[in-house]
Amino acid sequence: MSSELLAPLDLAFWHLESTDHPLHLGALAHFGPPPTTAGNAPADLLGLLARRAAAVPRLRMRVRDVLFPVGGAAWSADPDFDVRRHVREITLPGTDFPAETARLAAELMERPIDRGLPPWEMYLLSGAPDGSFAVLVKLHHALADGMRAVAIGAGIFDEIAAGRRPAGRTRPVPPRSWLPGPGRLLGIARDRLGDLGRAVEVGASVVGSSVARAGHLDPHPTGPLAADSSGTRRIATATLSLDRVHRIRRTTGGTANDVLLALVAGALRRWFDGRGLPLPGADPRALVPVSRRRPGAPAGPGNSLSGYLLDLPVTEPDPASRLAAVRTAMDRNKAAGPFRGAGAVALLADQLHPLAHRFGAPLAAGAARLLFDLLVTQVPLPRSALSLGGAPLRALFPMAPLARGQSLAVAMSPYGGRVHIGLVADGAAVPDLDALAAALTAELDLLDPLDLPEATACT
Repeated sequence: MSSELLAPLDLAFWHLESTDHPLHLGALAHFGPPPTTAGNAPADLLGLLARRAAAVPRLRMRVRDVLFPVGGAAWSADPDFDVRRHVREITLPGTDFPAETARLAAELMERPIDRGLPPWEMYLLSGAPDGSFAVLVKLHHALADGMRAVAIGAGIFDEIAAGRRPAGRTRPVPPRSWLPGPGRLLGIARDRLGDLGRAVEVGASVVGSSVARAGHLDPHPTGPLAADSSGTRRIATATLSLDRVHRIRRTTGGTANDVLLALVAGALRRWFDGRGLPLPGADPRALVPVSRRRPGAPAGPGNSLSGYLLDLPVTEPDPASRLAAVRTAMDRNKAAGPFRGAGAVALLADQLHPLAHRFGAPLAAGAARLLFDLLVTQVPLPRSALSLGGAPLRALFPMAPLARGQSLAVAMSPYGGRVHIGLVADGAAVPDLDALAAALTAELDLLDPLDLPEATACT
């Protein structure tokens, strides 16, 4: 794989990271016991995992500075790549394997990835009495967004690896002039003007939204959703019935994602109450990432993100009204599109020079809090059944990175008739993360049996 410049948004993520605030995303996958045949022991899972990961070209790439453009960086093949530096096995006591994996995953997610190597790690977590196991995957956010992470990580599964074509010989590309022709030059200019126009519009919206929120923000946050980074992480998981989520959707209209966002809002309200805290004076604002990749198009390298801003109706006491408020707000966001509004702030990265990302990262690191209070994202998974070494995938809990100054991120993945939810929190600010996970289940129980009026139209 040849050298490839980091896209502007990838470069921004690369420079936003610090030692005490790592910026990687991840997934904790739980598998059933691998099968045994003819009395033989199960396959060498660590060796299998290492071979599968080493066969993914993107995982052999590291980041290196370049002379041009000034301040830029590029992906290049690591000449000393050794998969054993990235794939390791940890054996747990196995007395409470799910809880043990969550605790260990939190410890491992605290640790920054070695920036001198390809920026990823995988851990095989074994020790369950029944032979089941888990795999923790860590990918730097510069390497992938959620959809790209799925495309990269899927290479470890039996079904994906079996269909992978062996790499053929690279054919030489005929030399051509680096100067674009007149038609291409006109197209580049037209696209650039359109991008600049959108950037100006988004920038104005970002400034307006930031100024409006800055007036009521404490410069020294102490609330449960805002905290100075402690460098620690806590992870909790929840599993919801996808059938129940769709039953609510069919009754009320909107989308399954609307229902899940409303459940997050209700769980936060329940969590505030359980802590004995007053409700916030204003509803917390969530950034809901939106992929800019076209449906059906292959997932290209790096990040391709925009986002919607959504005020989660935590102060609304009625569950049905919370769901209606979420549906109305998301409909309004979708009507405007992912290239409009302050939530599309990621688009501004494309307009900045690499030097701006390199030197402006310390200033921009805390700016997220001026726009939103927490991240709530949905990561799609393949619908077909997946396995590793013949062991069936039971659950996959995605884990999103925390923005600086924030203490909670929520990621959700539907798979196998369930919605698997991964909660990542600052360990010092949110020591009771398990209570929030339990609140999600309680909110589904509350919303599902409600006698809600049939919607006139469902999507």
